[in-house]
Amino acid sequence: MTSTQHQDMFFNAASSSSRIDAQDQPQNSVVIKTGIVGDAQIGKTSLMVKYAEGEFNAEYIQTLGVNFMDKTVLIRNTEITFSIWDLGGQKEFVSMLPLVCNDAIAILFTFDLTRKTTLNSIKEWYRQGRGMNKNAIPLLVGTKYDEFSRMSVHDHEEITIQARKYARAMKAPLIFCSTAHSINIQKIYKIILAKAFDLNCTIPEISEIGAPILEYTHC
Repeated sequence: MTSTQHQDMFFNAASSSSRIDAQDQPQNSVVIKTGIVGDAQIGKTSLMVKYAEGEFNAEYIQTLGVNFMDKTVLIRNTEITFSIWDLGGQKEFVSMLPLVCNDAIAILFTFDLTRKTTLNSIKEWYRQGRGMNKNAIPLLVGTKYDEFSRMSVHDHEEITIQARKYARAMKAPLIFCSTAHSINIQKIYKIILAKAFDLNCTIPEISEIGAPILEYTHC
């Protein structure tokens, strides 16, 4: 199956499953497009599926091209649909980056907390993503916190210090998460909502080295 065929398959699946009768819709409805970018095999698809469906599959399924899912929440009679777009991390899919970044309200720049090379790659992902969308809310998200938590104190300090440096340069919240253990997944999208609608966010921040970092007031 080609990347285009794979992409069309997901487009067709999404369009057929997201139809809602007019009489069932609440008074207001808003769509928030969210892009997820980063290197291959860092858990981008798992992050999307965990939030959209509440499931985690330990078996890695490589994204071919672009994948997307919807998650709808009801807040104060307003139907808010997160349209989440996930780009495969292989170089051959970079040409499809506009599909993920264009018109996005927020972009998650993701890296694997257990692989420093994926954090180093954030600079280039950020350069390309911001080149296509300068208005999107950036978030720096470290995945696989459950594995990271078992690493040495030295690794915790080194990676956290570097991630904080990047987050401040990007003016982005910094969030360490785990899809396998449901750590900080919901909070990522609550922060997006708060920033998108300029709402007061009351989620407690976490700054202790080695803990699942959650910092968003500096940006």
